[in-house]
Amino acid sequence: MSERPYTHWLMKSEPDTFSIDDLKQRKHEPWDGVRNYQARNFMRDGMRKGDKVFFYHSNCAEPGIAGIAQVASEAYPDPSQFDPESKYFDPASSRDNPRWMLVEVKYVRKLRRVITLDELKGQPALAEMALVRKGNRLSVMPVGAQDWEFILALE
Repeated sequence: MSERPYTHWLMKSEPDTFSIDDLKQRKHEPWDGVRNYQARNFMRDGMRKGDKVFFYHSNCAEPGIAGIAQVASEAYPDPSQFDPESKYFDPASSRDNPRWMLVEVKYVRKLRRVITLDELKGQPALAEMALVRKGNRLSVMPVGAQDWEFILALE
């Protein structure tokens, strides 16, 4: 059996909508509402229960990595795609052939400080990381094991 290419991930959330503090309070949460095919594929095909996740605050005054979570479930259909009252409703998706998947995540810990995007961009060792490459707007992305360890050392 071949080894999976990634066991570490980064998931973005706007802190005004759902922050690391919200996850800390709830302890466990389905990561719903992802409507990008590549991000969905990472969750569906790449993530496994137990994988580590950087919790990233996006679209805020100081975007950056705020904490660590863990994948708490295998991927399964996102129920919001079937709910006509949900902003994530997808009329083209069906229960027999769901288009959108989610994983559940659980809180591990907050970082001692937010490691900002500007700081990450200033690290030559992270130049190839998807997060810091120009034009990358994915909300879910893999993180290489070396990048994971390097970022943790910045804390």
